[in-house]
Amino acid sequence: MNQTQILILDYGSQYTQLLARRIREQAIYTEVISHDLTWNEIQSQYPNVKGLILSGGPASVYSSEAYLLDPEILSSTLPILGICYGFQLLAQLNGGKIETASKQEFGLASLFLTPSESPLMSQVPQVSNVWMSHADYLTILPTDFEVLAHSPEAVAAIGHKSKPWFGLQFHPEVTQTEFGTQVLKNFLFNIVKAEPDWAMNNFIDYQKQKIQEQVGADKVILGLSGGVDSSVAALLINKAIGSQLVCLFVDTGLLRQNEAQEVMHNYEPLGLNVHYIDAKEEFFTALKGIKDPEAKRKIIGRKFIDVFKREAQKIPNVKFLAQGTIYPDVIESAGLGKTAKVIKSHHNVGGLPKELGFTLLEPLKMLFKDEVRLVGKELGLTANLLNRHPFPGPGLGIRVLEEVTPEKVAILQAADAIFREMLTSENLISDSSQAFVVLLPVKSVGVMGDNRTYDYACVLRSVKTIDFMTAEASQLPWNFLANVAQRIINEVPGINRVTYDLTSKPPGTIEWE
Repeated sequence: MNQTQILILDYGSQYTQLLARRIREQAIYTEVISHDLTWNEIQSQYPNVKGLILSGGPASVYSSEAYLLDPEILSSTLPILGICYGFQLLAQLNGGKIETASKQEFGLASLFLTPSESPLMSQVPQVSNVWMSHADYLTILPTDFEVLAHSPEAVAAIGHKSKPWFGLQFHPEVTQTEFGTQVLKNFLFNIVKAEPDWAMNNFIDYQKQKIQEQVGADKVILGLSGGVDSSVAALLINKAIGSQLVCLFVDTGLLRQNEAQEVMHNYEPLGLNVHYIDAKEEFFTALKGIKDPEAKRKIIGRKFIDVFKREAQKIPNVKFLAQGTIYPDVIESAGLGKTAKVIKSHHNVGGLPKELGFTLLEPLKMLFKDEVRLVGKELGLTANLLNRHPFPGPGLGIRVLEEVTPEKVAILQAADAIFREMLTSENLISDSSQAFVVLLPVKSVGVMGDNRTYDYACVLRSVKTIDFMTAEASQLPWNFLANVAQRIINEVPGINRVTYDLTSKPPGTIEWE
């Protein structure tokens, strides 16, 4: 996409894609690229680039294995903003010194502005809260730079006295940084002079043309999950090539209660060519005895591909496999750069076998979840599909912890249905961006009537989030949680203990596996 104005050089931060999303919120298209691209490659591939951002990362800039930057970039006239690791790298490359901090900063810290006329800090108050995540700090200021702000423990922001180069030790992209959006807007509009031109209708037109050019007269097979991502991908591809798209809805046995019937009913008015495939027995057989979550994800991913390949043989001229891969899938599977840490693999990113007989078609892989919903709305996706809570590709296979069996899945389906039903009936569904139940691989003693029980424990999980890169536990009423627990224990044989997960993301992930 040649309209890219801002490039983010990725040094491995788990916040990198969140940073990209924050910039797109300002209607400016940005892409994340590997930090090791040369200045010549950047110029040739992104002719309209107006500014660079150096992301955070887990490494230390003084390490012998530190990730660096093509020196030619610093000879350009482009504005540069370094964040966390990027801040330290920019400082070191200009004569500054970075050392291990005697007192590290992780979490909220106070930011104090230094008297300055810097456009980067315009409309930011003298004192505010920011989110820190660093073990190293700046001890010697780089040549021709000045301090723009500091925290109680470190220099927090710097700016070059004559060049449009800036560094932030804190993360402006996270919601915990009170005026982070203002700082980013200052960089984008006051310094880079970027033009807001990123809109979903432009994306749809661009992707339709791109799909038509890529696919030609061939056919595309797409695995519908019933979720927002795959549904939007199907509608977008259908708009581009119509009957050349064949959708497969695979009933893995790992879906939510009655989901297969509900999903097939929801797809009826959309004009998609959908084939239903009952593959429950195949998936349960493949998962027998498997406990490791990564192994389960890989097995489920491979089984999806096996089913696709088998069904595709029945359809002539199928060359492409389409998927609803989105940006968070890519970053959590460390798919964009060598520097990122793998959190978990996704069946549609890390689980594809090398011998895959199709060419991948992933029209949504540069979008965040909220952007996908906007595309779906533009395409006319029905509200009951558009507003569905996300559901992982591996389904209940990663919500039944350790070994997956049909009996455990049936227990979990019943408990999960009660939780989601009560959220809806009590008008609390808007307090949750994603809600589900996890079945633990442990049993506990209980008493029901006069009888001793020894059954499974389950966990209720509900989170509030905008982008699914960070999330907070939903603050659901205590009485509501108690009523959910009572119903699950009374109505679901096999469960005698219910707990609620209060963990945010980070440090946890939304899913347990």
